[in-house]
Amino acid sequence: MERADYERLRWRCIRRALLELDITLTRFLDGGEFEKLTDEERLAFVELADMEDYDLWDLLTGKAEIDDPRLAHMVALIRKS
Repeated sequence: MERADYERLRWRCIRRALLELDITLTRFLDGGEFEKLTDEERLAFVELADMEDYDLWDLLTGKAEIDDPRLAHMVALIRKS
């Protein structure tokens, strides 16, 4: 991923309506976990980052389940970080 693309993604993650999402997503990005992802996993992360705040928060906190195995895998990675 190009540095400019990474910075745009980071901006989307840090400017959320929920502070908890800001912290969770930027911790994952800045903690080095994002750099270890495959291209497919990065696309899944971007897809999650495009979700509405409360929908994404429900997934990350386990209040909602997700059927897509790609996104479920990414949710699990974010939860671990």
